[in-house]
Amino acid sequence: MEAVHVTSFVGYVYPNETVIAWTILIAVYPYLTGLVAGASSVSVLYTGSGLKEFKPVSRLALLAALGFMLTVPIVLLSHLGHPERALGAMITPNFTSAFSMFGYFAMLYTFILFLEIWFEFRAYNVMQARASTGLKRLFYRTITLFDDDTSAASLAFDHRWLKRIVIFSILGAHGLHGYVGFVFSSLKSREWWSSELTIVIFVISAIVSGLAAVMLMYIVVSAYKKRPADQACLRGLAFYLMIFAIFTLFLEGVEFVSLLYKGKEGIELIIEYVMGPMFFRFFVAQFLVGAVVPIMILLGIWWYKPAGKKLIIAAALASTLSLMQVFMMRYNVVIGGQEISKTMRGYLQYQVPLFGVEGALAAVAAVIFALGLTYIFVKILSMGFEDENIGVSARHTTP
Repeated sequence: MEAVHVTSFVGYVYPNETVIAWTILIAVYPYLTGLVAGASSVSVLYTGSGLKEFKPVSRLALLAALGFMLTVPIVLLSHLGHPERALGAMITPNFTSAFSMFGYFAMLYTFILFLEIWFEFRAYNVMQARASTGLKRLFYRTITLFDDDTSAASLAFDHRWLKRIVIFSILGAHGLHGYVGFVFSSLKSREWWSSELTIVIFVISAIVSGLAAVMLMYIVVSAYKKRPADQACLRGLAFYLMIFAIFTLFLEGVEFVSLLYKGKEGIELIIEYVMGPMFFRFFVAQFLVGAVVPIMILLGIWWYKPAGKKLIIAAALASTLSLMQVFMMRYNVVIGGQEISKTMRGYLQYQVPLFGVEGALAAVAAVIFALGLTYIFVKILSMGFEDENIGVSARHTTP
């Protein structure tokens, strides 16, 4: 692991605290797992609940979840410095360690996600194989496991199993991200982390980030394909984003007020810290610009029901700010918790380096890589937009 030294600190700080162990990559890690859980939730709105207005984004959300999920271990392994050491945790498991069990849980959820995508796209991939030749035909036949049955009975079979898998998928996705909240909330040595609401806030804000990411990607994809975005779908996503954003803001506010009300030893330092070096990124970036402003925009969409370009611009702006809010929340938890000294008599001022494995560019590259994977999956599977009557996409009309 690359040592990142803090340039300055105030008050009494232990010498070993002048090195930040969990850097921006560890902030990106819960951000990506949150996007996985949130994107899976968006997909379930149609595949599990049958809400037809979300049909245009169901498959996109599923592929985005896979792209983000495959990037998560890359971020963690990059942070380790010696990624080969991760193998030790897998072959010598410690069942009392949350970190050790996470590897097995993540592999299980990834398998469930692959299984869900296989059933979702099987019939479509069979049609692609039939319409192709050469290596392209072999590729599509391989990913369908050489199954070329598209009869009504076969589609009904896919539909039944997909409905069952969706249950485990949503439980696995939120369990995966809830684990992250559990890790932070269980660390009693950090007053900023030790809160009973941390797990709930992580899960609810994950849904916010997933809704925002899928909505923004859908707007971009629609513009790229030069097709009008479905107005009912955007309004539906905006409504659910508004509900969960309000809920997240409420919980984060309650958590902070609860911390102040308890008035534990060192609370004066925490107040000084959040009103000083953390003021902008906590009150302005996370709460005001990242939460209150998009909620007001989403309330406007819900109340005035704009259409056309006004709806697209408002939805894009609200989703972008919501994504920023969730990331700032993750950053303030991971970095903020380490900037407050364990002595509760001093705090650090950490500056994110631009270059290096633990730098800002590496964090941005990880997010871009996840989006790139999603783009590749979309290109391979064509997202089903052109073939909505093929296979399980017509699952609510198949016998």
